This record gives sequence, C-alpha cells and structure tokens, in this order.
Amino acid sequence: MDNMSSPLRLTLMVPKQSETYWHLYFTCFLFIYLLILSINIRLVMVIIMQKALHEPMYIFLCHLSVNGVYGASGFYPKFLSDLILDSYVISSHMCALQSIVIYSSLLCEFTILTVMSYDRYVAICKPLDYHSKLTKITCVKLILFSWIVPNCFCVTAALLSNLRPFCKYHIDKLYCDNWSIVKLSCASSFINNVFGYIIYVVFLCCAIIIFLSYAKLITACKASLENRRKFWQTCLPHMLSLLNFTFALLFDVMYSRYGSNDIPEGLRNFLALELVIVPPLFNPLIYGLNIRAVRRVFASCMNVSKQLIKT
Repeated sequence: MDNMSSPLRLTLMVPKQSETYWHLYFTCFLFIYLLILSINIRLVMVIIMQKALHEPMYIFLCHLSVNGVYGASGFYPKFLSDLILDSYVISSHMCALQSIVIYSSLLCEFTILTVMSYDRYVAICKPLDYHSKLTKITCVKLILFSWIVPNCFCVTAALLSNLRPFCKYHIDKLYCDNWSIVKLSCASSFINNVFGYIIYVVFLCCAIIIFLSYAKLITACKASLENRRKFWQTCLPHMLSLLNFTFALLFDVMYSRYGSNDIPEGLRNFLALELVIVPPLFNPLIYGLNIRAVRRVFASCMNVSKQLIKT
C-alpha cells in the first residue's frame, strides 16, 4: 500500500494498567514536560538577557536547551493526548514526523556536545587563541552544522522508511522511531541498513573528536592548577551527560535493531523514556547550575520571584 499518498493508521504500545492509572501517568508526564519547558526556557532567557553570557560556551548551552524543548515537544503532547483519549493510534505521516523530531533532537544533542567539547579544548588548551578561533561566524557555522546534519539524516531516513509498503501496523514502543517503521514492511531493508551504517560512521567520527578533545584536555590539566579547576567546573558535567546519553542511545538503537522480547517491557520502556526525560531535564541543570555566572542569575531570578509573591 502507498504510505506517502494515503496515510495509514498505526498502533503504539499501550502502557501497563493505563486504564486504571492513566490520571497518575498523565500527572507525572505533564509535570515533567512543564518542568522541562520551564527550566530550559528560563536558561535561554537568562543567556539572551545577560550580555556577560554572550560567549561561545553559553551560546552553545542555549542551543542545547532549545534543542531539548524541541525534542521533548515531539513526544509529550502526543503521549499526554493518548492517555486522555485512551487511543494509542497514530497516522503513518505523523509517526514519521515524530520519529524525525525525536531522533533529530537526539542526534543534534550529540553534535552539540561535540561542538562543546571542541570549545572546551580551545578554552583550556589554547586560551590565547580562543576568541580568534571561536568568532561569531565560526559559532554560527558550528550551530548550523549541529542542526543541519542530523535533520538531513533523519528526514532522509524517514523518507526511505515510508516509501516502503507496510504489511504490519503495530509499533512495539511508546513512540515512533525509524527502525520500528522499517520493521513494519516486508520488503528488503538493505538500503535502510546501508544508510543507517553511514549515520553510525558519521557520529562515530563525532565520538572520536570528543574523545581526542578530552584526551588533550586531561593532559593539559596535569600541568596547571587553573586548568584543573576549569576542567572540573565545565568539563566533568559534559562527560557525565555524554556518557549517560551515549549508553541510553546505544541501548535504544541496538534493541530496536537486534532486541528480543526476552527483555522485560518495563526495562525497555524505562530506557526508551530516559532518552526523552533525562537529557532535556538534567542538561540545563548540570551545565547551567554548575556555571557560576548562570547560577548567580538563576538565584537572583528566584529572589525576585519570591519578592513578587510576597508583595
């Protein structure tokens, strides 16, 4: 059947005991979504309004927060509406769109973290060249790179998946992902596999850049107390966030391609949801509250809001 001209109705996984506990699920996920929006939008506004924060590191952090809101908005509104309506159905076109939004956001995060690792490498290892290397034009180019490359890959992958005829109509996941859409077809997945490996190679190169940047950073930190202070302040949160994100994404990709039903449904859902909960929620906290300038502005914003409430 032609998926592009006539959208099909696909079913998604139904959460356990959703009919009984839908109000609890709805309250929890609505709270998480509003918290993600609140924290990320506040951090973006702080960086925009404070001229002292108009530096490459903070610009990239702002970009990371915008990306977190973008990715979260691909999952939470649909899932919340499913809980209210008790109808876990999605059209093939909307499924493709959800897959593009969520996974382009995840890949964008990886490229942004790559850019941030390069920023920290130049700041610590070559401080005198920092402003000459990371000019405004260079920052714009890096930001465009971190958006355009993942989105091009995800849009192309979605088109390749949806051009294939479907012979199954159920996705065994709470949200759509590209490989789950590929598995709905009974046609050969050779082209999808080749394109998937190309994406792996590109992002493996990003991982190598991050690894080399931190190898040089660790070497540089041995020689200077000031460099060690900078490393612990700005680089350690980056590494923790990167490790958590990488392992969650690897599990998601490996399970989607090679997983079996032997893995408990609860564990699968937990690790799948980690990708749409942990990065957008904790990245602004880990990075923002660890940076003194941002923490100071956050504290002043909280004090002002408290005074307004009292008055």
